[in-house]
Amino acid sequence: MRIATPTLISLLAVALFAGIGSEASAQQRFRQLLEQRRAATPRADLPAGTRIERDIAYGNDPKQRYDVYLPAHAQPGAPILFMVHGGGWRRGDKASPGVVGNKAAYWLNQGFVFVSANNRLVPDADPMQQAEDVAAAIASVQQHARQWNADPGRMLLMGHSAGAHLVVLVATKPDLLRKAGAQRPLGVVSLDSGALDVPSLMGQARVPELYRNAFGSDPAFWRSVSPQQQLDRRALPLLLVCSSTRHFPTSPCDEARKLASRANAASVPAQVLPEALQHGEINSQLGLPSAYTQAVAGWITNRVNTTLTQIRR
Repeated sequence: MRIATPTLISLLAVALFAGIGSEASAQQRFRQLLEQRRAATPRADLPAGTRIERDIAYGNDPKQRYDVYLPAHAQPGAPILFMVHGGGWRRGDKASPGVVGNKAAYWLNQGFVFVSANNRLVPDADPMQQAEDVAAAIASVQQHARQWNADPGRMLLMGHSAGAHLVVLVATKPDLLRKAGAQRPLGVVSLDSGALDVPSLMGQARVPELYRNAFGSDPAFWRSVSPQQQLDRRALPLLLVCSSTRHFPTSPCDEARKLASRANAASVPAQVLPEALQHGEINSQLGLPSAYTQAVAGWITNRVNTTLTQIRR
């Protein structure tokens, strides 16, 4: 089921990004209507018997925590799906219904252990430090995986919006994983990141404040946190989901195709999956019965099964 986005929400988003009227009041109205929208989005219940271990620390900061969702009958060697929330690098939470909800329900039913992680946020941590947090959380999950009947070598990463940028940055800059003591995950699912080419993004005529707050004004820093500029042949396989209805400040599908082209040229598997869904729907509706869910699940299953085949050889 897909719910049409109310025109008023779209207009408020445009007004906010364009700087029309009071930004604070526009943001407040947008958040209120977005919460109403989220409440109307169908959600699948977590499977019966799901156990949740909350607020596992991977650092000293209160934001350096993750939650683990365990299927009732986890099989030994269960794969892990590791999720990072969005929120413009400055807000968001691992327990939000849109972050967990349908995705956790779907992949728990497939026998996965589902992990949802927080990280430090702007202004306390810039995007590079946030990516370092993500890498540290990955390492922590892998170190504890056996106690959850999970296989640390069968982990996939997923993130939405700013969280998608972070997991793709980790994928394209694997030294972050090495420095954190983490094993290489099997691949990354990016859910509508609009910051795959940060220098191009920051060079647009109109750049929303959330990007300026996150990335600042230093072009050298833009390149250092830009997946497009960081990717080389060591990068992880990528599935780049993008909203084909979104075009401001850049087109996420254009960014995804550009990154996939660079990846494929470096012999890194990368696939672009355009979806005619709004930015939030890309996140909240994944896991509901749809061709979209089937496509993402198929890619994930293929990565897991490919690894199993290699192990058996």
